[in-house]
Amino acid sequence: MDSVTLDFGAARAAVARHAVRTPLVPARHLSERLGRPVLLKLECLQRTGSFKVRGAAARLESLDREERVRGVVACSSGNHGRAVAFVAGRMGVPATVFVPEWVDPVKLEGIRASGADARREGATFDESEALATAWASERGLIYVSAYDDPWVIAGQGTLAGEIAEQAGNGVASVLVPLSGGGLIGGIAAAFREAEATGGDRRPEVVAVSAERAAVMLASVRAGRPVDVPEEDTLANALAGGIGPDNRYSFPMVRDLVDLHVTVSEKEIAAAMRYAVERLRVVVEGGGAVGLAALLAEAGGAGATPRPAARGGTEAGALVVVVSGGNVATATLLEVLSDSG
Repeated sequence: MDSVTLDFGAARAAVARHAVRTPLVPARHLSERLGRPVLLKLECLQRTGSFKVRGAAARLESLDREERVRGVVACSSGNHGRAVAFVAGRMGVPATVFVPEWVDPVKLEGIRASGADARREGATFDESEALATAWASERGLIYVSAYDDPWVIAGQGTLAGEIAEQAGNGVASVLVPLSGGGLIGGIAAAFREAEATGGDRRPEVVAVSAERAAVMLASVRAGRPVDVPEEDTLANALAGGIGPDNRYSFPMVRDLVDLHVTVSEKEIAAAMRYAVERLRVVVEGGGAVGLAALLAEAGGAGATPRPAARGGTEAGALVVVVSGGNVATATLLEVLSDSG
């Protein structure tokens, strides 16, 4: 992996100013089924409804005065844009957010409610991102990548420190949704840094991809960033490419992730229902993939039984990052009405 410096100390300070410390809660029913502790890191309860506010806070707080006055540009399938809009609004930074035409209306409404200029352009995420980067370049504005930016990655990686503090010793594996790789790259790097500086042995880091939104996994297998056709998926927060010139998140995922798992649309829907019915929390499709992987391991409804993590053979807890809860009511009702 090419050398990149992640300033987790500055990121933690920035995140503390704009985000909340989300709970790490036991999933007792799932723990009983698996015969070992399962803990859920509920970023679906985070400000703006997802972990993305962490990366947005770290990046925007790093701007100098002139950059803040000029403003920022972002592209998002929804959650990153909502987070950038929220943090920018709190800091008085003008923000323009490009979103693809298929964006979840809940997320689009959240972006606009924070005062950002939301531009719904591009049939796919990649088209929308190309328009956003061109817009930023033409106007000399900072482009805030959703995944391929050291500050954003460091901000997302603050989750690792919280998990370690809340769970204590004995975490065997952490299951993390995989899209552009900023979240899992930051978490994996933070655990590795903590171990290298005298901390506990780092847990296994497991990337969970939706079968219909697995461009990073395809890229890792190919050994370079690749494009895959964009498909409709309940996990629309994980959709989109990783960029042909990806400098940071691709090598981090390639080098730091221990295991890759994929889940189907049926398994994602089952996990969303499980979250409502058993956990009493609303989880969007992209946020439910880690839970879907463990339900698959446990042989739950709608799942194909298979190991979710090598950590399944070791003592210690399995931690699932539940990364977001922004889902349109119509989509959630449709999922809940279909028993699989």
